[in-house]
Amino acid sequence: MDKQQLSHNIAQLLSRVRRSAEKSQFSNSDILVVAVSKTRPASHIRWAHESGLSHFGENYLQEALSKIDELKDLPLCWHFIGPIQSNKTISIAAHFDWVHSVDRDKIARRLSDQRSPHKSPLQVCLQVNVSGEHSKSGVTLAALPDLAKTVLALPGLTLRGLMAIPAAGSDEKQQRQDFAAMRAALSELQALAPGLDTLSMGMSADLEAAIAEGATLVRVGTALFGPRNR
Repeated sequence: MDKQQLSHNIAQLLSRVRRSAEKSQFSNSDILVVAVSKTRPASHIRWAHESGLSHFGENYLQEALSKIDELKDLPLCWHFIGPIQSNKTISIAAHFDWVHSVDRDKIARRLSDQRSPHKSPLQVCLQVNVSGEHSKSGVTLAALPDLAKTVLALPGLTLRGLMAIPAAGSDEKQQRQDFAAMRAALSELQALAPGLDTLSMGMSADLEAAIAEGATLVRVGTALFGPRNR
């Protein structure tokens, strides 16, 4: 991967997102692209920023903290998108702007308690296990309203919406069904909190289906940086 190739990939991705939005009844020219930069060196993030991206998603905390420190001269917005262990919440609360993977009360309360009052609240999405996979993190759709009520009451967090990672390898019809279920769930939660505005769903392989069902934020790694080594 060199700077020129990455710049080309970014232009191609933004065009792909724009075309998908234009085809959708949920057309939204402001769909946010979060570049999934896990396992990528800080230099690639710097190149991506020079090509117009400013939101970056990380799964691995220690790796992310090193890059956040190295790139502190840039006005970047950092999203934590991986599973959250209790012993990692203090660092996540201190160094990230968004957290997409809140899926239980304990983690939400710890993030809120550990967020500095001198910082703006963490922007939070609740991760939903929309495909019902036993191996995947996420709250069930049935338990979602109770978790949302908990997060809405926490002063260190601002609930923005929902996140999901549907089952890998599903066909477009199944993808659309899962993403539509997420859209319906967000609509129901808006009765509790009309300000909810985020559906974080869609990655390199399924962003068209996600955007067709109302995604406002897509998390893309492979289409930008190429396949990962690990």
